[in-house]
Amino acid sequence: MSTTCSHLSEARIVQTDKDYCEDCVKSGQHWVHLRLCLTCGYVGCCDSSPNRHASRHYHETDHPLVRSIEPGERWIWCYADQVVAGEVAP
Repeated sequence: MSTTCSHLSEARIVQTDKDYCEDCVKSGQHWVHLRLCLTCGYVGCCDSSPNRHASRHYHETDHPLVRSIEPGERWIWCYADQVVAGEVAP
């Protein structure tokens, strides 16, 4: 496991207006917290949610970076390197 992220240069999308998990809405499920894929803009639920759509999206696409889109949170997680990769600028 790395202690640094080698994928930050791959971030393309850092903001969204979505405030829901796309796949939970489709299936009528509920989520706990939301994560934004910084490669394609997909919004999925966190690993504390029953369906873990953000992690599932990573495993299906290999898009390594997500950020929390919870109010007041700016951290970025790198699935590939398993580290907090940084923060989105305010």
